[in-house]
Amino acid sequence: MVSDTVGSILRHKGREVWSINPGESVFQAISVMAERSIGALPVIADGQLVGILSERDYARKVILHSRSSKDTIVAEIMTTPVVSVGAHQTVEECMRLMTQKRIRHLPVLEHGKLVGIVSIGDLVRKVITAQGEIIQHLQEYISGRPSA
Repeated sequence: MVSDTVGSILRHKGREVWSINPGESVFQAISVMAERSIGALPVIADGQLVGILSERDYARKVILHSRSSKDTIVAEIMTTPVVSVGAHQTVEECMRLMTQKRIRHLPVLEHGKLVGIVSIGDLVRKVITAQGEIIQHLQEYISGRPSA
């Protein structure tokens, strides 16, 4: 359901998060993203979330300015401050926030620590699954068949 929380998404997808240090090269960050098939990397310094680096940052701040990804460090192009959410926030709240801020990834923090990240794709999958379940229940109700 749309009122499900980000925590429920993380329980299903897992809390594994890859991150990068702000002093690493953009080339290294893009390599990690390509290797892991992800679109963004949280930037962590001294155990704290200090930024996020997305493919969009790379395209707009490196490629369009003819910069070298090997000579540019993550801190120079990362997005900061980071828009983040707590595990208790709903899918609907997160979708609204992503739409308002025009972002595709939301780091999830608990007590100031990064515990996961959700993408717009994760949220859309959750909504589609919930809608499918509702449709199935309605079809069973209408046809008089008991639900499993």
